[in-house]
Amino acid sequence: IARAYEAGIRVVMLTGDQLNTARAIAQELRMGEVGRLEARHAHDLASVDVPQLARLASSVDVFARVSPEDKLRIVAALKESGEVVAVTGDGVNDAPALKRADIGVAMGQRGTETAKEAADIVLTDDNFATIIRAVEGGRTIYANIVKFVQLMLSENLSEVIFIFLAILLGWPLPL
Repeated sequence: IARAYEAGIRVVMLTGDQLNTARAIAQELRMGEVGRLEARHAHDLASVDVPQLARLASSVDVFARVSPEDKLRIVAALKESGEVVAVTGDGVNDAPALKRADIGVAMGQRGTETAKEAADIVLTDDNFATIIRAVEGGRTIYANIVKFVQLMLSENLSEVIFIFLAILLGWPLPL
């Protein structure tokens, strides 16, 4: 969880557990800002519209006693507010949220077949840290692609301009 926060990834727990249990687990995992853990019960979501839910989801670290429909609403609200949403899950009740998320990540060892089919990625080791390592690897690859494109543009742009000018001026092609 700490590595996720260091990487700029916000972690939100959506669980069917009781509020006090979810809060205790989140505190043990050191979720949320230091000294501040915001936890809400699912009944707080009942009368909330999508914009309010998006604002609530952007500040709450733990949602307890949530149903599959609540998970789906929270994911949709986060996506609507411009967040890139990844959902991890292992059960049938996680499948709708896994499917709706930008990136659905199912647990491969103890996950149900429904969750695996709904997900975009299946973790073979069921380890949350694997997701963080994958994000780090993806960011490295993206940075290398950007560097490569910049290199190719800087090396080849002068040639393209030179050929384009030769065509415009009616000169023979220089290369």
